[in-house]
Amino acid sequence: MKPIRIAHIGLNRYSHSHEVFYTMTQHPELYEIVGYAVVEDERETCADKLKHFEGYPELTLKEILNDPTIEAVTVETDEIHLTKYAQMAVDAGKHIHMEKPGSQNLADFERLIESAKAGGKTFHIGYMYRYNPLISRAIERAKNGEFGTIYSVEAHMSRLDKKTTREWFESFKGGMMFYLGCHLVDLVLQIQGMPTNVIPLNTATGLDGVDTEDLGFAVLQYPHGVSVIRMGGTEVGGFARRQLVICGSKRTLEIKPLERGTEEKYMLTAAQTERYLDGDGHTQKAVTDVGPFQRYEAMMYAFAQMVRGEKTNPYTLDYELQLYKLILACCGM
Repeated sequence: MKPIRIAHIGLNRYSHSHEVFYTMTQHPELYEIVGYAVVEDERETCADKLKHFEGYPELTLKEILNDPTIEAVTVETDEIHLTKYAQMAVDAGKHIHMEKPGSQNLADFERLIESAKAGGKTFHIGYMYRYNPLISRAIERAKNGEFGTIYSVEAHMSRLDKKTTREWFESFKGGMMFYLGCHLVDLVLQIQGMPTNVIPLNTATGLDGVDTEDLGFAVLQYPHGVSVIRMGGTEVGGFARRQLVICGSKRTLEIKPLERGTEEKYMLTAAQTERYLDGDGHTQKAVTDVGPFQRYEAMMYAFAQMVRGEKTNPYTLDYELQLYKLILACCGM
């Protein structure tokens, strides 16, 4: 089968545009990269990332959108511009892989989803833990009832950011919750569904004189308990403490760290500890390590399968809209 003709739109300062592009360059059997477009002020704000496009032609946005031979695009701008450029691509009849989660205007995102439904093309969003092998398996098991009644999910995702990064959080309401917390909201929603109530408690640490919401916290209430989503940009050693804990009446599962880097470029590992009751009511323990895996390889391979009609996107457009609304609620909007 011929490779998918694809173009790349935009760069982002603090997300994964260059990793997505790099992954496509490693799979010429899947993607024929026609070129890329730099939009907004990215030539200045993302000057250090332009090197990742070396060897590929720079195109204008119009050239990409008006070329009927370009089947798909990756939309990788900063968050505040995502919905705008994804809408342009939908209107141009392209298959879309978009960075998470979209801009913060609900009406615009609803229009994007409705347009994607009407267009019938693949619309795929890059939430980074959807293709983590331990996490995807845990979610599958939770849906199958292996944990019994799930009464709590705890999701943590912190790191230590520079002052300039935390100042950038003022670009959107919710700060760290919108930027990183969206990945965790996705996991809790998949495991437990929509909560009965959301209590956002995002705040500013005030460290280094930064007054953005760099400490994210939300409580999600459910009929059988509460779940907690927490992330921060000021935590020393925060990356190593990223974790997902699922507590059910039959099992408790902890994935920690969610990912761990390796010496090989972009390759990761992960580990989990599971505690469960045996037939005699005694607590047993099992430890699992997995890896190495490349986060974006599975993601972009799945996208190619969806574009080719070989795979149905398990994340429906209705789910993506529901998730988006829940993210905004966790951001206090």
